[in-house]
Amino acid sequence: MKLQLPELFQRWFSTKQWQVRKHQMQMLSAYRNNDSTLLIAPTGAGKTLSGFLPSLIDLQQNSQQGLHTLYISPLKALTNDIQRNLTQPIEDMQLSVSVESRTGDTPSHKRQRQRKKPPNILLTTPESLMLMLSYTDAHALFGKLKLVIVDEIHSLIANKRGDFTALTLTRLSLLSPSVIRFGLSATVANPEHVATWLGGNTQPAKLIYVENKYPPDIQMLNVDSRMPFGGFMAKYAISDVYKAIAAANTSLVFVNTRAQAELIFQMLWGENTHGFAIALYHGSLSKEQRRKTEAMMAAGLLKAIIATSSLELGVDWGNVDLVIQIGAPKGISRLLQRIGRSNHRMDEPSKALLVPSNRFEALECQAAIQAVNSGELDGEVIQLGALDIIPQYIMNCACHQPVHADDLFEQISSTFPYKELERVTFDGLLQFTINGGYALNQYERYHRLELVGGECYQPVSQRVVRRHRQNIGTIVEAGRLKVKRIRRGNQGTIVGEVEEYFAQQLTK
Repeated sequence: MKLQLPELFQRWFSTKQWQVRKHQMQMLSAYRNNDSTLLIAPTGAGKTLSGFLPSLIDLQQNSQQGLHTLYISPLKALTNDIQRNLTQPIEDMQLSVSVESRTGDTPSHKRQRQRKKPPNILLTTPESLMLMLSYTDAHALFGKLKLVIVDEIHSLIANKRGDFTALTLTRLSLLSPSVIRFGLSATVANPEHVATWLGGNTQPAKLIYVENKYPPDIQMLNVDSRMPFGGFMAKYAISDVYKAIAAANTSLVFVNTRAQAELIFQMLWGENTHGFAIALYHGSLSKEQRRKTEAMMAAGLLKAIIATSSLELGVDWGNVDLVIQIGAPKGISRLLQRIGRSNHRMDEPSKALLVPSNRFEALECQAAIQAVNSGELDGEVIQLGALDIIPQYIMNCACHQPVHADDLFEQISSTFPYKELERVTFDGLLQFTINGGYALNQYERYHRLELVGGECYQPVSQRVVRRHRQNIGTIVEAGRLKVKRIRRGNQGTIVGEVEEYFAQQLTK
């Protein structure tokens, strides 16, 4: 029997003048067959809708209280954008489906409510997910989970954050044994490796590959006579960059560092004789400022945004028709992800302009263009899981409920990055988690776990639990200082934060 969309969804596609694509039906079939699946499709192919369509249909046909689908994103901005885009079809079809996000920006009162009354679809990051798994009521929160969607999965494969995410997937499978895993990406060099990572140690996920028939249109700014041999700010090209912004409908200007973003933003405003609405976006800006910029961009109120990697994954703003990369892209997959923010539609080529900062970067940009034209991608080198993630995972499980050493070893060794973990190594890491091991057991602060009932471990105090929850994650944060715009009477608004070491180097 051929699988068909329910009539309500068919009508919605018709009102949008869309055709249901083959890979979207394949993802729906994979969900019906309980098959974990990796979808690799070009930007604009409807990957996000492909991942959520089975959930929306299932929730429409079989209403459920509590958490049905968990979406994991590497970026906070992406969860906000997905929530905005997912809300539209739900409202259009008047579905009784609740969608919320849970990141570090979510207010504490909303987090508390989400634990007591979780939405049907929750959008989160790996760190926030691990935090939720540490709560004593995690089994109630995730017990009815049907689907986990890992977006931009290529960015989580070959690093500690990927090991961290893989362990959370294993934990979710224990709390809800029938949960299905979907992975989504546009740039995967080794699909079989990623499918194996997503499937875990049981069997690889199924693979659905959608060919890109419209390669991107990439040009390099031609100003050889003025291009310097050194420097990283591309000051020589600012007037040309401004002309490109003026000629386009809406532009995304990507840079490689936050300091570069601030300086390019300042230089562009110096050129802005037309008074275009140009905004700045990076991770050091305050939550309120970032949300305001995202909303203005989604509403089509901005001419351009100068952004760092905070916006390079998955964000779908259909009116962006030009991406400008200032400086060498530092990777083919990264360049394609950034270019993919332009003309976010499957049947149109993305348009990009590369602006090297100096003559040596011009060679890098030319090499990147040649690699894209020949279909090459950076490889995801999957390595053995990082050992320093294991004590964090052990502690996280113990915060949820008392844990047995044999159960923990079975969980961790059944996770793909840790498939070769030896028991003697695990026992050493467990002992380190309990009391700091042979080197640190004399210090009281490292006594974190205690035996209960002779064979299970639990945290020695709530203080230990709080300390663990405040430090979850693999991203090492430097000390930060808040930046306030001062007005009369020492009053003002906080615009963001800077690293302490950066502030120490500032001069008047």
